[in-house]
Amino acid sequence: MSIPRTTGALARSSSAFLRLTPSRRCPQCVQSFSSSATNRQSAKRQMQTATAYQPHSLYPPPPPPRNAGVPDTSIAGETSQPKTFASLRMAPEQQRQPAQQEQPMVSIPEGEAQKSQPAPSKPLRPRRYNFGPRKATIKLSPSAVQHLRDLLNQPEPKLIRIGTRAKGCSGLAYHLEYVDKPSMLDEQVEQDGVKVLIDNKALLNIIGSEMDWLSDKLNERFIFRNPNITEQCGCGESFSVS
Repeated sequence: MSIPRTTGALARSSSAFLRLTPSRRCPQCVQSFSSSATNRQSAKRQMQTATAYQPHSLYPPPPPPRNAGVPDTSIAGETSQPKTFASLRMAPEQQRQPAQQEQPMVSIPEGEAQKSQPAPSKPLRPRRYNFGPRKATIKLSPSAVQHLRDLLNQPEPKLIRIGTRAKGCSGLAYHLEYVDKPSMLDEQVEQDGVKVLIDNKALLNIIGSEMDWLSDKLNERFIFRNPNITEQCGCGESFSVS
């Protein structure tokens, strides 16, 4: 029993001795630790915050501006002002107000204001085509005019309408009829106070003709001298035109 107690007392005394004695460092250990720390710091890459600025000139030089040779006029030299959102939203009435204010106010008397001013006359445009004189539809001989006047002086005056019909060996024949009033499509020819009507369907066939009155022992009738006739029968009752 005495041996364990003795060993316990020795252990306690040795631990107290170790606490009281100061600790010593190994110089070799300290040197190796410091060298490893410097090696790690040198292995790290230094951080670069900004690139080095190196000024140099452009080659070739930039082209000159577009308005280099333009004179300073009101169009080319005027500085353009930037348009703001407020100016774009400005009402059209507000934009017109400065222009209206600049115009001088001119007072006009009430009498002159009520007078109608003549419209400015426009120059007449020259005619493109020079049409020749219109060919007379039909001519009346003096004897035909006298006979037509006698017909109109009757108690019941009548008008004569001249037309053509498909008849005879040549194809066309003159057709005369008495009418009370002209129709809307009739061509009216007036000469020496005498009026004659021409059917619109026969207008191309007898245009330029001359109407005459023929009176002989056998009969009395109107005859026509038509320059448009190409063929005519022997009796003279029918004709054809080209």
